[in-house]
Amino acid sequence: MAGTEHYDVIVIGTGAGGGTLAHRLAPTGKRVLILERGGYLPRERDNWESTAVFVKGKYRAPEFWYDKHGEKFPPEVNYYVGGNTKFYGAALFRLRPEDFGELQHHGGISPAWPIRYEDLEPYYTQAEHLYLVHGHHGEDPSEGPVSAQYAYPPVLHEPRIQQLSDDLEKQGLHPFHLPIGVDLTQDAQGNAAHGSVCIRCNRVDGFPCLVQGKADAQVICVDPALEHDNVTMITGADVRKLETGPNGRSVDKVIVELADGTTVAYSADIVVVACGAVNSAALLLRSANDHHPDGLANGSGVVGRHYMRHNNLALMAVSKEPNDTQFQKTLALNDWYLGADDWDFPLGGIQMLGKSDTDQIRGEAPRWAGMASPDLPFAVLAHHAVDFWLCGEDLPHPDNRVTLDDDGDIHLSLDEKNNTEGLKRLQHKLQKMLGHLGMHPHHLLPHSLYLHKGMPIGATAHQAGTVRFGTDPRTSALDVDCKAHDLDNLYVVDTSFFPSIGAVNPSLTAIANAMRVGDRIAERLG
Repeated sequence: MAGTEHYDVIVIGTGAGGGTLAHRLAPTGKRVLILERGGYLPRERDNWESTAVFVKGKYRAPEFWYDKHGEKFPPEVNYYVGGNTKFYGAALFRLRPEDFGELQHHGGISPAWPIRYEDLEPYYTQAEHLYLVHGHHGEDPSEGPVSAQYAYPPVLHEPRIQQLSDDLEKQGLHPFHLPIGVDLTQDAQGNAAHGSVCIRCNRVDGFPCLVQGKADAQVICVDPALEHDNVTMITGADVRKLETGPNGRSVDKVIVELADGTTVAYSADIVVVACGAVNSAALLLRSANDHHPDGLANGSGVVGRHYMRHNNLALMAVSKEPNDTQFQKTLALNDWYLGADDWDFPLGGIQMLGKSDTDQIRGEAPRWAGMASPDLPFAVLAHHAVDFWLCGEDLPHPDNRVTLDDDGDIHLSLDEKNNTEGLKRLQHKLQKMLGHLGMHPHHLLPHSLYLHKGMPIGATAHQAGTVRFGTDPRTSALDVDCKAHDLDNLYVVDTSFFPSIGAVNPSLTAIANAMRVGDRIAERLG
């Protein structure tokens, strides 16, 4: 194994957490080494081909994990510079203030965070500005107080979605412009103006952006960070384990397998893990030693536990009217986020998905065979479909967990019936709502493009919670600054730190927290 080279900070992973943290530290002048398991995603025509992306899974990692029954499944993970943000829909929501406190759900308790909404609010604002979030604070009645308006105006609705928004308002509801991170300049009609990077196409959710118009971690953070001479990145660098020193109180070596098969070691004053909730937990467990027999940062036994991924449902509503929308992901609805007149518990939120096309629907046909009318061919479905995403909170049960077997393979145990009643009621609300709007409620087709037939456990896009933070070392792995209780120089900054997940996309919270932790690390290094 090659000798050890020393840095001020090593960041493992380049997604919403790791990429943002590296960007935050880059101007400090400290020597930062970024280790990324994958490489740069190739820019090619297949980036925008539905069959390549969704049906063939061209960009998905060629690996398998195992469920609680020992059955293997392909996880929805992508190892590239930028992490899973290369494929996310760039919906960048703040958690609600209530999400930071203890919340009673129908299925149990969503625990409180050790910080408040107010502690993260300034970083939410900075994150929204950095990631080019377009929206308008004040439209969503469920959101918390803000210190500044979005820096970019909302992405305007196309006619069919504007009609939907108007109809919802007539029902007394409060639709709002979905906060989305895109490098878009609009003209007065909402079209992409000359010189705009984003072209308002129909390749948003789940696609990598060929023109780099989506605000992903590579484009927004990693590439700019690398413009600083003090920041270095090694791609194809698979971190195999973290080794502690003689007293077990610090990580002294980061053991890395490079793309050519050689193994090298690096060291740093600070080591930051940001591999995604599943892989971060796996790395800590894989790094067990005599001082830490159950894994690093795991004196409490919680590492790998309390895995969350949201209760999600994607639905295709078939409208009586054609839907010629291209950039559909512009509208959201949170009227029932915390409850309803007929239900005292949180339901969750509704937002638009990217527009389905014929190839996507054809690829999904077996997943809803028999539910569509035979007189609705795929092309007609695509032309008349309006696509919705329903998101409810799942609870951090300790037995929902990541473990490793003797071969080091990842096992993901998950109770899929976790606080699901709220999502069922939210679906009913949507069906009733659409019935009033001229949709066909009986043609609400389960659209499992992101859930994968028979393997909902493989949907890891919103993974969170396996290395939770807190004030008590007996019940949490990290302190309030996301430093391991058991180690002096180990931090975790992806969504692993979440003690609960709320019912909005987790990326903006991971980004804001990475900024917050980055400031703490910078202060510590001096």
